[in-house]
Order: sequence, then structure tokens, then C-alpha cells
Amino acid sequence: MPTRLGHTDAFFRSDLVLPRVTQIPGSRGGIALGMSMPGIEAGESELRERLTTILRSTPPLMRVLKVARHLCLPDWLVFSGAIYQPVLNHLTGRPLDYGIKDYDLGYFDASDLSYEAEDTVICRVKAAFDEPLRSMVEVRNQGRVHLWFPAKFGEAYGALSCTAEALERFTSATFAVGVRLEPDNRLHIEAPFGLADLFGLRLRPNPRWKTVHFARTSAGVRRRWPELVIDNELRDFSGVI
Repeated sequence: MPTRLGHTDAFFRSDLVLPRVTQIPGSRGGIALGMSMPGIEAGESELRERLTTILRSTPPLMRVLKVARHLCLPDWLVFSGAIYQPVLNHLTGRPLDYGIKDYDLGYFDASDLSYEAEDTVICRVKAAFDEPLRSMVEVRNQGRVHLWFPAKFGEAYGALSCTAEALERFTSATFAVGVRLEPDNRLHIEAPFGLADLFGLRLRPNPRWKTVHFARTSAGVRRRWPELVIDNELRDFSGVI
């Protein structure tokens, strides 16, 4: 098993008073920090606090989130590497923007599934950023992913009902984290499998979405973060909100 760095638990503090949390109506396992919600595990609540602290300490990501909020795209989230990679960097003592190649910005609009409509949004988003972020922010309408995914990746992909549902189909549960900056500056977090694997530096296959790409994808991530442990054992996430 690879050796992990010793400061993995640096953010656990006995004197830290955590805000309580609430689930936003209509979200798929997402919460915004600030109010109470019965039933969420204290451990998961603390991990969400740690995630929030790390992300707020990553200026390029916060810039992306602020601009995305201003653009008011429907049902938008920033997800994937832009969210989980700063955590890996924090846990392993690397700069928070190490390894981040792009910022995936998803939105959901089923009213027009044409590429032309999506391209209009892509151009609008690009115009809102200066370089280097202009070239790094990648925008996709999650409402039309099913139209091109099978041809590109060779796997069936049914239509999604919202942006957060896309997280449930990621290669690894560890990657399935999305964030939105709310008008009151709270970070809304979508994490259908929870955050324990991410903060535990574990890579597991997605138990809800079978894919042949896990081995290749996990090996690529581990080359950049060798402290990660690849665990092919499927975990039961049925109790995660």
C-alpha cells in the first residue's frame, strides 16, 4: 500500500464549531452549509466543511464559480477535477491548483438539445473569462450528453434529468463532487457518494454505473497523486444522502 503523507487530518480541530446543514429542495443529495438537517452523519458534515475551506482557498476556482453564478446558467455546477483535485493537493502537500487542466461547467437545458444552442452558451461563457481561464473552462449541456457519449466512449448513456445526476455516472465515486456558488455566497455541494473516499485518498469504481474505463482513469490519476490507494471493492453507498 502506498505511503500517505502525515498531515491528512490537518483540518480536524477539536475547537472548531461546525455550522449545521440543510438540504435544498429538489437537489439530489446536495446541501448548502448554514442550517440544520436531521439525519446527516456528523462525519460527512465535517468533511463538507473541510471541502468548503479548501475550495475557498483556491482563487482560480472561486473566480470560475463567481463568473458562473453571474451567468445564471440553468441548474449549473462546476464538477470533476476542478473540485476533487484541490482536495488531493491539500492532503498531499501540493499547491492547490496542481494538476488542474480544466474546469468542467455543466448546466441543464432540455428545451433545446441542438449543438447550436449549446455552442451559443459556450461562446457566452468564454467571453466572460480572460485567459488562461477562457481556455480552461469547458461547458456542456448535461441535457444532451446522451446524444454524443456513446459514440465518443463506446458505452450506452441514457438521458439525464438534471446536472447533479451526471455525478452518479462518473467513473469513480471519488470524482463525483460538484459545487455551485449560491447568491448568498454559500457553497452548495452535490456529492451522491459522500466525501469519505475522497478525504481517505481512495479510488473506488462507481457502484451504480458500470464502466470499463475505471482501470485506465484511476491509473492516470494515481500517476499524478501516487498517495492514492486504488480499491476495486464496491462499497454500498445506499445510505449516503
